[in-house]
Amino acid sequence: MSIALILLVVVVGAALLFGFWVMGAYNGLVTLRNRFKNAFAQIDVQLKRRYDLIPNLVEVAKGYMKHERGTLEAVIAARNTAYAASKAAAANPADAAAMKGLLSAESGLGGALSRLMVVSEQYPDLKANQNMMQLTEEMTSTENKISFARQAYNDAVTSFNITRERFPTNLIAGMFNFAEAQLFQVDSAAERAAPQVKFT
Repeated sequence: MSIALILLVVVVGAALLFGFWVMGAYNGLVTLRNRFKNAFAQIDVQLKRRYDLIPNLVEVAKGYMKHERGTLEAVIAARNTAYAASKAAAANPADAAAMKGLLSAESGLGGALSRLMVVSEQYPDLKANQNMMQLTEEMTSTENKISFARQAYNDAVTSFNITRERFPTNLIAGMFNFAEAQLFQVDSAAERAAPQVKFT
């Protein structure tokens, strides 16, 4: 074998190894991105469940809280804003701006629900209403499911971001525009608490 042929085999072999490595790194990033998108879909299911429960909760409360119209309207407005933001985030969970919009909207909804629960404490008949008790139990269960789904999503995002930032995979991520994924987290300690929906 001539030296030129050996050199050609070495160069072709190195090029093939590099090509397989690029393909593996790219496919790994795609897999991780799809995992965090799937994890967000699980959050989205629970958020939709919560958004569906809120109008029922407000409707039951409306019969008892005639003088609290502003509070009830604020809850519905915050629910509608959060619902719209969740649709934008669900369309592309990798979009940092959409995720920030959802986080902000969810924070507003949490505050509005908390105010509703504080005001509703002043209405003992409402607290004793069977429908209200059932709705609050469902809301509490949904909030727990959202927390678990959010944890799974954040784990998937963290795995994606770590892989994306590691050398030399970061070169592939940059070349193919794998942007950093946004965690689903809240900024303040008050926002971190799930809305309290118990009437006991």
